[in-house]
Amino acid sequence: MSADLTIALFTMGGLGLLFSSILVFADKKLRVQENPLIGQVAELLPNANCGACGFAGCYDFATKLVEGKVELTKCSVCSSDSREEISRLLGFESTETEKKVARILCRGDNDAAKRKNVHYIGPTSCSALALIGGLKLCQYGCLGGGDCVEACPFDAIFMADNGLPVIIKEACTGCGLCAKACPRNIIEIHPVERNVFVFCKSEDDPKTSKEFCKNACIGCGICARKSDGGIEMVNNLAIINYEKLDISKIPFDKCSTKCLQILNHQQEVFEEISAVN
Repeated sequence: MSADLTIALFTMGGLGLLFSSILVFADKKLRVQENPLIGQVAELLPNANCGACGFAGCYDFATKLVEGKVELTKCSVCSSDSREEISRLLGFESTETEKKVARILCRGDNDAAKRKNVHYIGPTSCSALALIGGLKLCQYGCLGGGDCVEACPFDAIFMADNGLPVIIKEACTGCGLCAKACPRNIIEIHPVERNVFVFCKSEDDPKTSKEFCKNACIGCGICARKSDGGIEMVNNLAIINYEKLDISKIPFDKCSTKCLQILNHQQEVFEEISAVN
């Protein structure tokens, strides 16, 4: 072995030993000891990593929760039992959050909503269809591409044969990811007990709305005039003010297109079964 090669080997070996020693020293001196509570809390969270809380995942949320930088109520997916156990671990009082679910505020299905007289070849996602204005004449209704279904990590939405998404209330966690994925903003998150809705988002004038969709709000204003502030007309659309809403004063029978409705559990189950069949 030549002298030059020997020197090179010893030099490289010495440098390797020096740098490894520096790394070991830095690891011991600079290591941040993790709070064991973070791991415990993370195990109790649903580990869906859906991101609905606004953080990178459940572990990130657990870290912020232990550090006191976020409230447990920000996780809509957490079960009651896990919520109680996490509250016990962190030493604060458990608060039960009201269950919320997604609502599809559009009834412009394939039968009710008129389609454009165009032959479209291209991507069929909602985000893509939104760029060309959709395939229906109504510019406010469901695009039918199923982006909300793709966005749901809990299999709580499916596309029915009529071209509209259907929410499975029992599986919905109210995380809001479907609402964020909808370019037309027809999906809203509401308390599960809330049962009065205007199933339309159209701001077209009455004549246009009626022409474009059989189930649209036509902006007649009858419901608003009789509701004592429970319903307001904004841009030709009936908007419910839930703080002032008195169901007994809402003239549901006067809504000619039935876009203003009060739901009951039997009706929701019927709609889910009808959508499947």
